[in-house]
Amino acid sequence: MATAFIMINAEIGSENEVLMKLKEIGEVKETHMVYGVYDIIARVETETMPELKDIISWKIRRIEKVRSTLTMIVI
Repeated sequence: MATAFIMINAEIGSENEVLMKLKEIGEVKETHMVYGVYDIIARVETETMPELKDIISWKIRRIEKVRSTLTMIVI
């Protein structure tokens, strides 16, 4: 099992929209809106590291109005 926490910056005012789109991704197990440097934190789980990379690169980072991400892989 591969797990990561993704810190997400969204465009101002679009945090709820991004949060809803994250919840549509099956591998995203948990999402929270947070205050501070980042707007949203998401916990992602996949069977393998390549799958984790693909979910982050091709699904999460490509959500419209996501400005940037920081990935913390759980070891």
